[in-house]
Amino acid sequence: MARNLTKANGMGDPYKKKLTWKTLYEQRYLLMMSVPFVIWVLIFKYIPIWGWTMAFQNFRPGRSFFEQQWVGFKHFIDLFQDPMFYQVMRNTLAMSFLGLIFGFTLPIIFALLLNEVRHIAFKRTIQTVSYLPHFVSWVIVASLFTEMLAVDGGVINNILLSLNIIDKPVQFLAKGEWFWGILTAVDVWKELGWNSIIYLAAITAIDPSLYEAAIVDGAGRFKQMWHVTLPGIKSTILVILIMNIGWLISIGFEKQFLLGNNLVKDYSDVLDLYILNYGIGLARYSYGTAIGIFKSVVSILLVFLANLFARKSGEGNIV
Repeated sequence: MARNLTKANGMGDPYKKKLTWKTLYEQRYLLMMSVPFVIWVLIFKYIPIWGWTMAFQNFRPGRSFFEQQWVGFKHFIDLFQDPMFYQVMRNTLAMSFLGLIFGFTLPIIFALLLNEVRHIAFKRTIQTVSYLPHFVSWVIVASLFTEMLAVDGGVINNILLSLNIIDKPVQFLAKGEWFWGILTAVDVWKELGWNSIIYLAAITAIDPSLYEAAIVDGAGRFKQMWHVTLPGIKSTILVILIMNIGWLISIGFEKQFLLGNNLVKDYSDVLDLYILNYGIGLARYSYGTAIGIFKSVVSILLVFLANLFARKSGEGNIV
């Protein structure tokens, strides 16, 4: 209230510390600690942006910068005229949204349920077991699920056959329309426990007196979760949501590359695989760079839109 009254009177915010040379001097050690990270960001994040000029050239390795042929937006025009681009964009968005729906919401639910476990030994066991898959390489995870879904001797097919749910083994990894769901399920299994860590940490910061007040008001366990725990971690949820939305079209290609095959290629190819196969793989470096710029621009726009949503919801913003 004091801040609002001060602003209404046209005065500055008394809680906002003015940045002065004295303040910088007092915090010199903190600033010095940040210097190596600033240098790292400059070298590995900002200087490489110079390579974006390749997207506007007909880049040929071995030639100097001034010897390259400039072609303007030719590679961007070729990109938007390629039917394959729209197919991989569809696959990328489909798998990203499935990952956002399940990979984002299920860790929240898991953290809420785990927080309600009162048996400490059992709780720690569940936490440990759920975290372990995160540290397993995608190569091993893909091999494991390929064997489980195999037609000959696959665990999933054997279970379904023994329960008389199916009459003959199903080729799960040969059906393109099933690929998105299978990939999402495997990804959720691998990252569920790890993604719940930050929510569990946020839950521990909630004031215990709020739960005591809820109990006095007659709230049960579910109502405590709904009216105390969830509002208490709302800001954390929004921050993670904004960050996840920024990576919607940058989902990598390891999972798709390892679990996919030629039978499901129309559903497994994503933007990063498209860059690898039709850009770098064919020595079309300028074309691959153009796709990279497109991804970066779309990601920035998505982050700002998500940030605007967070601001409108009253939880502030992170950009």
